[in-house]
Parts: sequence; structure tokens; C-alpha cells
Amino acid sequence: MWSGASIDSPAARPLRFALVGVTNSLAGLAVIYFCKATLGLGDISANMIGYALGLFCSFMLNASWTFRYRGAAAPAAFRFLLAFLLAYGANLVFVLLLIDRWGVNSYIAQALGIPPYTIAFYFLSKAFVFRG
Repeated sequence: MWSGASIDSPAARPLRFALVGVTNSLAGLAVIYFCKATLGLGDISANMIGYALGLFCSFMLNASWTFRYRGAAAPAAFRFLLAFLLAYGANLVFVLLLIDRWGVNSYIAQALGIPPYTIAFYFLSKAFVFRG
């Protein structure tokens, strides 16, 4: 049980972001694995499809629930897309380094790429996308 403030408090924002992220990550990872195993797509294509499918849902949930954003949606959506691209770039570089440089199994590398993406995306969302 959450021992801190209420889930609705500003202090619980990282927890809300994490809950949205876990939902999107599990769904995205399932799509990535499906694209690789069933459709025969490569790592980059499968990764792009998995992350793209969660983008709209992530924006809506993070704007309304995580950050309680009340500003204009269009500029925030544009900033969200930019933040996503930066975080996704961090993910993709990390995944490819794991696979190509360190010989990590590509399925494991895809899963290990989630934390760098999540951390970068949270701080970009907080400071840039849904700021005050």
C-alpha cells in the first residue's frame, strides 16, 4: 500500500506516471514481441510500432491524470511528441548498443530499453510538456 500521500496528490505524480507507463510498457512490449515473433519484423520496426501504439493513450492519461494539465492541448501534444522522440531515441540507442555491442538477446534488450525511455520521458514531461 502507498504509505505516502494520496494517489491524487502532487507528491504521487511519479507513481501515477509509473502506473501509466507500466500499462503502456506491457502493452507495447507485447506488440513488439508479436511483431518480431509472428510478423517477422526486425528490432527497429517492431520497436517503433510498439511505442507508436501507446503514444496517444499515454498523452491522454498523463495529461489528464498524471500531471492534471489544464493548458491548451495542441501545444502540449506537440511538446509531448518532441519529448517522446527524445526519450524514444534514448531507448533505441540503448537497445541497439545492447544487441550490437554487448550481444544481449534482442528480446531481453527490448525489455531493458524501457527504463532509460521511462526516466527520460518523465523528466521531459514534467519540465517541458506539462509545465505549470
